[in-house]
Amino acid sequence: MKNYLDFEKEVKALEQEVDGLKSPFGSEGISEVDTQKIKNTQNEINEKLKETYANLNSWQRTQVARHEDRPKANFYIKKIFSQFTLLSGDRYFGDDKSVIAGFGLIDNKSVLVIGQEKGEDLNSRIERNFGMMRPEGYRKCIRLMKLANRFQIPVVSFIDTPGAYPGLGAEQRGQASAIANSIECSMSLTVPNISIIIGEGGSGGAIALASSNKVIMLENSIYSVISPEGCASILWRDPSKSLQAAEAMKLTAKDLLKLGVIDEIISEPLGGAHRDPESIAADIKHAIMKNLKSFENLSKEEIYDHRKAKFLQIGRDQGFSKSTNLEGGGLSYNESNMQKLVSHISKNKLIYGGIGLLVITSLIALLF
Repeated sequence: MKNYLDFEKEVKALEQEVDGLKSPFGSEGISEVDTQKIKNTQNEINEKLKETYANLNSWQRTQVARHEDRPKANFYIKKIFSQFTLLSGDRYFGDDKSVIAGFGLIDNKSVLVIGQEKGEDLNSRIERNFGMMRPEGYRKCIRLMKLANRFQIPVVSFIDTPGAYPGLGAEQRGQASAIANSIECSMSLTVPNISIIIGEGGSGGAIALASSNKVIMLENSIYSVISPEGCASILWRDPSKSLQAAEAMKLTAKDLLKLGVIDEIISEPLGGAHRDPESIAADIKHAIMKNLKSFENLSKEEIYDHRKAKFLQIGRDQGFSKSTNLEGGGLSYNESNMQKLVSHISKNKLIYGGIGLLVITSLIALLF
């Protein structure tokens, strides 16, 4: 049974009409199927989907990112990777079912695969804790990322979570510390790591695994520090203002690409990834292979510096580059000529102010 969103009511009515036309059993018994009418109605559905999805606002894209039928990490892992070997446990507390992790092959190349899994039905969602990871989940990922780094195996992560689990037990076992350590581990890898946000990229629960050389988003996924409902509750004390919050937060793929927070967008099939999972899986595989290939000729230090410079550049025009002036290497900030001029004037504003006053006084003396 298909699930429809609020803004898909017209599409739902048309698809129900097509289902009725495809059935040879009508009110008058067995009748001939009108293939031409089915074709025309299907074309109408495609046009309606194209029109609807071309004009989605930020809140509607959030709804699509959370769609029940949207392919989950487990689906992509099965479709993209072969000989996948599941590994469990953090060697401290237990195994967290909300994250799938293990080694697999993609076109005969070994990779570590990490996937935040929400679950397909009610029972699996409860077992997977709706994709909300606990400290043991992050520690499992840290253990495996260090293992992959030791053997120079790239890391591929599928991000899909509302956020880290905020329960009492998770806090008692060091949730904040586990997230911070996961970010540190991801940032310090000397192998390329690629993150694909396939649904929700929520809060620290997402950034813990998305601190990567390449952050890729599906067209209708979201990535933000908090959910729109949570933001609306804090700012306006009104969760119903989720649309305003979603628009202000710039959480869609297009907005984040403009801001430089992510590196690439993968277009989704007409009507969202859930309408053609096979196609989107093939596109994700192609993107992974393309990005892994771009790091093949880079050294460990270059891969590490690439990731560091990428995150330091967010919010800056030119970012950082390798410096020869700093002891022991490191990164220095690159400024544009205009930024250098503004910075110079700002630092010496008293001098330039005095010169300006002197010039004005001289001009007045000459005139009068």
